[in-house]
Amino acid sequence: MKATLLQKERIKLGEDRFVEIVVWQVAQPVPGSAHSFKYRMVLVVSEVCVLRYDNESGKGGHKHSGGIEASYAFSTLDQLVEDFWTDVATF
Repeated sequence: MKATLLQKERIKLGEDRFVEIVVWQVAQPVPGSAHSFKYRMVLVVSEVCVLRYDNESGKGGHKHSGGIEASYAFSTLDQLVEDFWTDVATF
């Protein structure tokens, strides 16, 4: 089975900021992850990525915020999206 694009969306939040959300369903978990999703969720402000959630191959789920990388414990896709939007609200 090939990867299936579930969501690809860019949402303009203001004159200088936007969110981009990309989620794929994959046949095999990305190395470092235990689920069947590959994702990238970013907040860009003034052309700078200030927040990113992703599950890069070999690293598993993690987020980048304010120059700090922290691991992220994925539970469900809905919870991931909720956690991302909660963090977006702090910027």
